[in-house]
Amino acid sequence: MAAAASKSIVAVSGLGNGVGTGAAVARLFSAQLGYRVALISRPRKEINDLAADIKAHGGVAEVFSLDAYNHACIKKVFEDIKSTWPDGRLKCSVWNTGQWSNIPFLDIKQSDIELSVQINMQANFVAATAFAQESVKQFVAPERDGETKGGTLIMTGATSAWRGSHSFGAFAAGKHGLRALSQSIAREYGPQGVHVSFVVIDGTIKTKRTSIMFGKKFGENWLEDPEMAMTGEQIAKCYLYLHQQEPGAWTLEMDLRPAKEKF
Repeated sequence: MAAAASKSIVAVSGLGNGVGTGAAVARLFSAQLGYRVALISRPRKEINDLAADIKAHGGVAEVFSLDAYNHACIKKVFEDIKSTWPDGRLKCSVWNTGQWSNIPFLDIKQSDIELSVQINMQANFVAATAFAQESVKQFVAPERDGETKGGTLIMTGATSAWRGSHSFGAFAAGKHGLRALSQSIAREYGPQGVHVSFVVIDGTIKTKRTSIMFGKKFGENWLEDPEMAMTGEQIAKCYLYLHQQEPGAWTLEMDLRPAKEKF
């Protein structure tokens, strides 16, 4: 059951197959805050299903599809969000897009580099910048009818944003850049009411994909141990907490890990 309807909007990019962190954020902001949910994704049936599920639980959600993660497509998506809900105001944007890779350095092929550059470099430095720009523009737009300026920009990062670990060279470069981008935006727009938070996910998130990839990495059923793996719902609760922080005590960087994760 969703909370009382609000004119506030949350935009979420990086929804995968509709069952991970991005989807959990969308559902939680709808249920707890009554926010209208803008689901930003490449065309996928699973994302349409996610929107339908949010609506079935009393929420408001629309899918905003894009053909590519580039500046023009991102700009068009935010224009479409404004035209869909002209009486609404964007209050939170979540950038959850990325391409995970774990390849020994000498085994990295040109195709691996091109894929990582396309998602983690191009997406982080081009699309993430465009996503942040369009979000900030709406956060600081003139107030209307009792609205207040400001908003929350949350960027999902990884341990590789801090250090380039074994076999993560292609992945780490993009995450380092995303962290630096979030810091720069926070320093420039924090005084104008824009709360930027970079969240390091230091551990495995339990999903269908990770169950297939890592299901037996630490023995049978290790992903079922609540102290060894995270869930999208747990992360979403932290994102909600960040969004609700008062400006006297904002978190710029947060790191999340299971209790038994080595670090």
